[in-house]
Amino acid sequence: MQTDKDLADKVYLLPVNPYFVEQVIKKEKPEGIMLGFGGQTALNCGLELNRQGILKKYNVRVLGTQVDSINKTEDRELFVKELNKINVKTPKSIAVTNVKAGLKAAKEVGYPVILRAGFTLGGLGSGFANNEKEIKKALDEAFSYSPQVLIEEDLRGWKEIEYEVVRDSSDNCITVCNMENFDPLGVHTGESIVIAPSQTLSNHEYHTLRDISIKTIRHFKIMGECNIQFALNPRSINEDGGFDYRVIEVNARLSRSSALASKVTGYPLAYIAAKLGLGYKLTELENSITKKTYSCFEPALDYVALKIPRWDLAKFPRVEEEIGSKMKSVGEVMAIGRSFPEVLQKAIRMLQVGKFGLVLNKSKTQTIKEDIITPTPRRLFAISRALRDGYSVDEVNNMSRIDKWFLYQIGLISDFRKLKISKEDLTYDFLLEAKKLGYSDKQIGILAGVDEDEIRKIRKSLGVLPVFKQIDTLAAEYPAETNYLYSTYHGDTNDIEETPQKDEKKIMILGSGPYKIGSSVEFDWCCVTTAKFLRKLGYKVVMVNYNPETVSTDYDICDKLYFEELSLERVLDIYEFEKPLGVIISMGGQIPNNLAIKLHDNNVWILGTSPHSIDKCEDRNKFSSILDRLEIDQPVWQELADLKQAKKFSNKIGYPVLIRPSYVLSGTAMKVCNDDRSVEEYIKEHAQISKDFPVVISKFEEGAKEIEIDGVGQNGELIIYAISEHVENAGVHSGDATLAIPPQKLYFETVHQIKRITKAIVKELKITGPFNIQFLAKENKVKVIECNLRASRSFPFISKATNYNFIEFAVKSILGHNIKGDYKTLDLDHIVVKAPQFSFSRLSGADPILGVEMSSTGEVACFGESMEEAFLKSLLSTGFRLPKKNILLTLGPLEDKIEFLDSARKLNEMGYDIFATHNTHQILKDHKIKSKLVYKINEKKTPNILTMLEKKKFDLVINTQSMKHEHKAMRDGYIMRRKAIDYNIPLINNLKIAELFVNSIYKYKPEQLEIKSMDEY
Repeated sequence: MQTDKDLADKVYLLPVNPYFVEQVIKKEKPEGIMLGFGGQTALNCGLELNRQGILKKYNVRVLGTQVDSINKTEDRELFVKELNKINVKTPKSIAVTNVKAGLKAAKEVGYPVILRAGFTLGGLGSGFANNEKEIKKALDEAFSYSPQVLIEEDLRGWKEIEYEVVRDSSDNCITVCNMENFDPLGVHTGESIVIAPSQTLSNHEYHTLRDISIKTIRHFKIMGECNIQFALNPRSINEDGGFDYRVIEVNARLSRSSALASKVTGYPLAYIAAKLGLGYKLTELENSITKKTYSCFEPALDYVALKIPRWDLAKFPRVEEEIGSKMKSVGEVMAIGRSFPEVLQKAIRMLQVGKFGLVLNKSKTQTIKEDIITPTPRRLFAISRALRDGYSVDEVNNMSRIDKWFLYQIGLISDFRKLKISKEDLTYDFLLEAKKLGYSDKQIGILAGVDEDEIRKIRKSLGVLPVFKQIDTLAAEYPAETNYLYSTYHGDTNDIEETPQKDEKKIMILGSGPYKIGSSVEFDWCCVTTAKFLRKLGYKVVMVNYNPETVSTDYDICDKLYFEELSLERVLDIYEFEKPLGVIISMGGQIPNNLAIKLHDNNVWILGTSPHSIDKCEDRNKFSSILDRLEIDQPVWQELADLKQAKKFSNKIGYPVLIRPSYVLSGTAMKVCNDDRSVEEYIKEHAQISKDFPVVISKFEEGAKEIEIDGVGQNGELIIYAISEHVENAGVHSGDATLAIPPQKLYFETVHQIKRITKAIVKELKITGPFNIQFLAKENKVKVIECNLRASRSFPFISKATNYNFIEFAVKSILGHNIKGDYKTLDLDHIVVKAPQFSFSRLSGADPILGVEMSSTGEVACFGESMEEAFLKSLLSTGFRLPKKNILLTLGPLEDKIEFLDSARKLNEMGYDIFATHNTHQILKDHKIKSKLVYKINEKKTPNILTMLEKKKFDLVINTQSMKHEHKAMRDGYIMRRKAIDYNIPLINNLKIAELFVNSIYKYKPEQLEIKSMDEY
């Protein structure tokens, strides 16, 4: 959303680093700059701009918290010194700037120790060490990300508490929200379940920590909003209420916790922080929810909110599953209710990981004790199972250090699950008790052996219905004027009136749910753009979503915000209460799309493309039959129910083949197999192959180009479209691919075929609204891979690239407006490149190689006058560092070595020193290209790649791997790629990207890249 043109007077899609920000400052001549709104990236950039004297040079004033204050909170050594001045306790710690000093500091502090890297985000560079060997390895890696590391006493097992604090220029100071981590210290707060308000603090503890928070923030002279984190020793509390605590850190900026606190309380922290930065006082700013009080009132909560992180670790082979001081989660959900069990079960369902709640799930926890002692994403379910199996609360507390109060609450859910009931037991009292404990209709149905639909009918007939409550910031002390709502079974009356009859001017939008790999901020942009445009057209908008990180869960984006589950049960509850004209499910990605048929079967009016057409696209057999009938080519595929058939079919169509379970969506568990053995290994590892659980095997097209078309149809007619081209060949998931628009290397005939096929599919499926189709092209032959009858993750990208808002077109199409016209999207005067953002540095052990399963966690996009310019800007925007001197080349198959020769010559010409393994070195030598020989890891000779990586001798690693690799080469490649990531050495492992990268740095130096805003293209 922040790169939408209507959000600012000028928007620059450029890297957020000192060089590019200076160029924008030079051009725009701003009076002030705000550093606390763009996370750690913006904060570090601002500190560096100040250090280099750039802000002073251009007379740019820092608004809000000043640089001196930021430095004192970010520099670990200064932070400790400052808090010592006001007698606020911090962990025993020593700040160091090299490995030798770190080893000495660890001895002085005493093992075990925790390492915290300064100036980093999400615990990057942090970890625990029990001895000298462990700390040496940890320090080597930490110093790859930060110039300073804090060696700190180990406080694992202490409670972790957070306060969000706001202060203005008159020294008025309030705490907006306090939050308690379910997991004790040792698990990063971004990885922990978080509850607001705190549930286990005494009144004395709460107010003591609140007083320390305000004292600390005043001392640092924070201007705006900040977050302070405490450790509290639960074993130190005495009869007089005294207790031992430590201040862990202060974030002098808006953070992930700030976003959570805003959604928990309804207090608009970012807005208030911006106003305070401009010089306003808390006593001058109106509370935007009550419209009757001011922002100096501390919010009061008559409900409880709970956040759970979402992990996608299963997508990364070899990844370490343990969660700790380094963030690995990719998203989070937040549930609101009036009891801990209610919000806990709600939140688990919101994660969309196949769980019905805390209990009564299909998958069973096998390693109960291990998962409780060592935190993993399975820990919560292991605790529930342990309590059900007879472990005492004390035993679980000793293993996990999780507060007993939380364990007792989990025990209430687990005990209820033990009940043996039948349909006759489904009384009003039983159902209400189940609902208050957070049980869904699905769970109750499993417990009673009754279908979910039948449970709903019984529940409604007995009058067991949720009530909808408002979040008003002041616990109903003042009337609220904003409809920010949640459901609960702990109540008798609704805070708002039920709509008596269908409202033709009201439309309900289903949001995108949690950020995860494959679904991120792109779908939130689609939902928010839809809501804003519908309101512009005079419609009232009801939004349903539960992700605290999104703009769609800002209460002022829509007329009514339901911070609620995107489950069939809850969507029906809200639909029946609100009675809108219809529901838009095509903007929030796959989660709403999956509800299409079920909602339709429950008489919910779906706006846009028919649910039956959606079903035809989602069902592989039905879609394949449509393509056959339309005489549209597709890769050969078959659904197979046993291993013998799988191998027979694979040999018939010829290896390589693409294999995946038929019942899994979003590219999960997909793999390219090259022989019978790899098919066997895949099925053994991933698939329970049978008639009920077949696998889908399709021909993998080597060397094919992948192309996407995003568009809008209306009543089966193609209205507007945009074609984007993948830089990488097929075999890299579309979400991990680098996309260019307009296409740069497509034949006219290929484009013609794509348009013809698209028109035929749009007509056949009677598409009305957004869609995305993915193609393979090779030697002018085009094949369809898949079609999605919803907005894709590329919609924000193509909208900004073409200057046509595809979502607004889609909304008009859905509402029946006439949108026919001649829209030019292929003949653009500029090029836009979208590049993926990866988080392998946080995923210890994961292989950073790209394949058919998506692994990127974000994306960037930049404009340019040429492909190379746009690509280089995009690459730099991901944080990629350009090499200074030494480049390691290890190119797998012979064809890669030959194809890269021209690029290698350019590297020589630019003065880079190339280091290459034996075969690559030999081919370069044969073609008179200079390189230095280095030995593979398994060759045990010097100079060895492993040693040189550990000594950080390379500035860039370019590694490509044959799909038909030998086991040794595979192991060597993995170690090399992993070491590059661990030591923060830039890595390129795709040949097409490597070639484009070399061409880009050959053609442009950073200072030659144009500094233009979006509206200048």
